[in-house]
Amino acid sequence: MPKARIKLASIDINKVNEVCNSIKDIAEKTGVDMRGPIPLPTKRMRVTTRKSPCGDGKASWERYEMRVHKRLIDLGIDERALRLVMRVPIPEGLNIEIEMIES
Repeated sequence: MPKARIKLASIDINKVNEVCNSIKDIAEKTGVDMRGPIPLPTKRMRVTTRKSPCGDGKASWERYEMRVHKRLIDLGIDERALRLVMRVPIPEGLNIEIEMIES
């Protein structure tokens, strides 16, 4: 049976969970088997800069961090379920990849 592997990534965890819940609802309605959402490691990107623009004075630092949250969903899929998944509203700032795999 063909499967769809859905990868979600965003810096806002609420958007990721919202799309995961809507895909989970579709899987329950259509009766297809679903594995996930599997949380993948959160990528943390850090930037440390000096507060002082000129370099004189106290050596104080500002630290910025951006986190990218990722989820993986495997969906045993039929045509109807795939159409419903394609219609899920994707919020701004959320990256989604749908890949068809043969199991």
